[in-house]
Amino acid sequence: MTKLSVNVNKFATIRNARGGNNPNLSQVVKDCERFGAQGITIHPRPDERHITTKDVYDIKPLVTTEYNIEGYPDKRYLQLVRETKPDQATLVPDGPDVLTSNKGWDTINNKEMLKDIISELKSYGVRTSIFVDPDPKMAEAAAETGADRVELYTEDFAINFLKDKSAAVLPYIEAANAAKNAGLGINAGHDLDLTNLKYLVQQIPYIDEVSIGHALVCDALYYGLENTIQLYLKQLS
Repeated sequence: MTKLSVNVNKFATIRNARGGNNPNLSQVVKDCERFGAQGITIHPRPDERHITTKDVYDIKPLVTTEYNIEGYPDKRYLQLVRETKPDQATLVPDGPDVLTSNKGWDTINNKEMLKDIISELKSYGVRTSIFVDPDPKMAEAAAETGADRVELYTEDFAINFLKDKSAAVLPYIEAANAAKNAGLGINAGHDLDLTNLKYLVQQIPYIDEVSIGHALVCDALYYGLENTIQLYLKQLS
């Protein structure tokens, strides 16, 4: 079964909008796991518009499943990973001015840089994943960097799903097959929701993990957090 990692960034955004500690992010993390989540994902950006540096350290001892820290591998990010040693570090190519992730790595042109970073991350005992577009060449080149997994950037799939779902998923199947054949594990994330998630994992049943935040938080406003997590797990079963 594909695992569900809940991205808690948006809970932190709501908290930061008013200051204080409501919602209590630590309690949210514990509750997500209690309600069935199989991982917790954060993406601490330099401007701390959602996850703060303090959050990164506060969350670490709370997670009993899998702690996944996403981010651009600058000096700050590498320090956070070195000092907290999460289960997984997911490298994204976002600059500091990007609102949300919007593309995957060019693993061919950035291969040497990624090799060096991944070698450092592995020396900390951290599993590594690289955010990639649904391109078999990028998936294959990711394996040459020493990464353990790729995370397929699924925005295009989500956009095109309602138009033609079979056409929307085809490049993802091809990229996933290339990654699998190269010996990589496969994650997926971005704009996955209760409408499109089940179809994706039916077509690519060997996806190891999906990371879902924005849609899950929006659904929780209507269904409640516990029920929402159960609904997502049902899509993955």
